[in-house]
Amino acid sequence: MLPPLRRALYYFRMDFCDLIVSMEQAEISPRPVVGAIVVVSGLAVSFLLWLLYGHHASADFAGRWMFLPALNALLNGLCAIALCVGLYFIKHRDREAHRTSMLLALGFSSVFLISYIVNHALHGDTIFPGHGPVRTLYLSILASHVILSIVALPMVLTTFFFSLTGRFAMHRRIARWTFPIWLYVSITGVVVFVFLKAYAY
Repeated sequence: MLPPLRRALYYFRMDFCDLIVSMEQAEISPRPVVGAIVVVSGLAVSFLLWLLYGHHASADFAGRWMFLPALNALLNGLCAIALCVGLYFIKHRDREAHRTSMLLALGFSSVFLISYIVNHALHGDTIFPGHGPVRTLYLSILASHVILSIVALPMVLTTFFFSLTGRFAMHRRIARWTFPIWLYVSITGVVVFVFLKAYAY
């Protein structure tokens, strides 16, 4: 019996291999589009990492637009709700409502990304001032949030590409991994805000 993590990685590898085979059998290969998504996602992630760790915010904006972190948390929460509603609808075979819910989730995430960029461009990164176990817990949640958000971006875009182009078998195959990662990133985004609200803001 494989351990849960190893079993999950095994199934992920099998699904990924099957996904590549399905791509090869498609009339129009989606490989260039998926490749472009990966490249664009890599550039976006590189910009965000620079914004977080290389950019120094101007002191002129200190104390201004302080509602942005709360707005980001709200958008993350709304995205998580839309994702769960979308899952409910597809479980009940309501594809139109499912698509609407998932497009809403994508919209919330897109607006969040814009707000997130503006917030960090104006205010820079927020240092967590807590110590001891609470700091360890916060940094653990933050690290998983950041790592999985990097993974989520190309997966979300690829999942939507497969759906919008009618490749539903490939869409379902990758969506089973995209959904929990996207949901986790959205929920932990709210959790990170709660930590910072309690200790830093």
